[in-house]
Amino acid sequence: MINLGDHRLSLDELVQVARHGAKVNLSGEAGEKIEESHRRLLKIIQAGDPVYGINTGFGIFSDQRIPEKDWARLSRNLILSHAVATGDPLPLEVVRAAMLVRANTLSQGFSGVRFEVVDTLIKMLNNGVTPVVPSQGSLGSSGDLSLLSHMALVFTTDSEDLDEQSGWAVFQGTVLSGKAAMAQAGIDRIILGPKEGLAINNGATFSAAMAALNLHDAAYCVELGEAATALSLEAMLGCSSAYDERLHAARGQEGQMKSAENIRSYFAGSTLVDSVCRVQDAYSLRCAPQVLGSVRDTILFASSVIEKEINAATDNPLIFEPATAISGGNFHGEPVGMVMDFIGIAIAEVGAISERRTFRLTDGKLNAGLPPMLVDSEKDAGLNSGLMMPQYTAVSLVLENETLATPDTVHSLPTSGEQEDHNANSMTATRHARQIIENVTHILSVELYTACRAIDLRKRTASGILGKKNTEVYNRIRRQVPYHGEDRIWSIEIEKVKELATTHQLLGDL
Repeated sequence: MINLGDHRLSLDELVQVARHGAKVNLSGEAGEKIEESHRRLLKIIQAGDPVYGINTGFGIFSDQRIPEKDWARLSRNLILSHAVATGDPLPLEVVRAAMLVRANTLSQGFSGVRFEVVDTLIKMLNNGVTPVVPSQGSLGSSGDLSLLSHMALVFTTDSEDLDEQSGWAVFQGTVLSGKAAMAQAGIDRIILGPKEGLAINNGATFSAAMAALNLHDAAYCVELGEAATALSLEAMLGCSSAYDERLHAARGQEGQMKSAENIRSYFAGSTLVDSVCRVQDAYSLRCAPQVLGSVRDTILFASSVIEKEINAATDNPLIFEPATAISGGNFHGEPVGMVMDFIGIAIAEVGAISERRTFRLTDGKLNAGLPPMLVDSEKDAGLNSGLMMPQYTAVSLVLENETLATPDTVHSLPTSGEQEDHNANSMTATRHARQIIENVTHILSVELYTACRAIDLRKRTASGILGKKNTEVYNRIRRQVPYHGEDRIWSIEIEKVKELATTHQLLGDL
């Protein structure tokens, strides 16, 4: 059970709710904050002064006063008019993560919403009602407006309560109208009060939610990269000197020292490493701790930013004591977008250096005496292409990553009649980072598959044993994908390796 409001929500807790269905509870402390904030909002309303989004229009229309009788309609119209996203639906885990983040944001006690708003989001999470939210159309400022509005369609309504204006949701594996899904789950939809529409759809929530999941997966990519490096090092009879603890301590970079330590642990006990008289290896082997360690440090920095963001109050205006509404820009997704640009660059490098090792493994002039393209027998080279084409795929993904890793937050166009004249582009940065992570997972799977084949061929000509942990990684792959000499559909076997990797079966308990 994840209790909101009695502690800072962690990235790991978000993953547990988004991916593994952990239940969510609203603490009594959070409930009190929400109710007190709503009382402050009511005092502000009673004062009669113009306050953005409460009794005024939005964006370019912020100078238009709205009469009290239309305040509920104002909130509902905001959701209806802003639900204009497009593209393929976001994964359900991303939507669940965003629902959790939004509930946590509104629980901070600065948004002025009623308790029912947060409680409804939590009921949806716990009962498995997940809105269908298109993936494209957000600039990340004023937050992820369109995506959050699609989410809000499902659990908000008005006096007409039209089915066609309730969006779509997944419930028990079936896509239903939002109205039908909520009814089947036994959850009441709510009519929004003053400011509540703005409180729900204002903030870079989807950007932050996907960023949190990205960081979890990026950290695992680094671990896969370390395991793949160690296996390739043994397959190519590499040198251990580049992983010497003293060498990395002399530089003092924390991530680098950790990556070197992890890679050493995989090949510890090997008699293949250092078995030839080579002074040093190519950079893709020798400098792996420096590259992977830099990614480790980047993930650590990005995680500190995103953990703050999923615990932040990000709508506008925010409500403070004593009954004061302050307009600002906490919705702006720049912090999320910048670190996701950084993560995209960093993880792309994990894939880039991995592909270089795969290339060396398949090049007969660079792989320390193995057959070209790792064909089973050189006499059949030509008849068999070996692992020529998996390396092509890895190269293609590396090249795609080079484009995807171009920073998105440096791009901006004005919206809302120049009122919103600088936009963060954070959701695009986050989506691109996610695609890079998926690409790199495949690139690493190609390397792991290739290294295992290289080790099988190495055993024919060189006596020696793998390191203990490398042996376990090799055996886990070979139990799923036995060695085959002749050409076959390699992609089927590589996908099996990727399945082992993505389900954490490959490195679990090592």
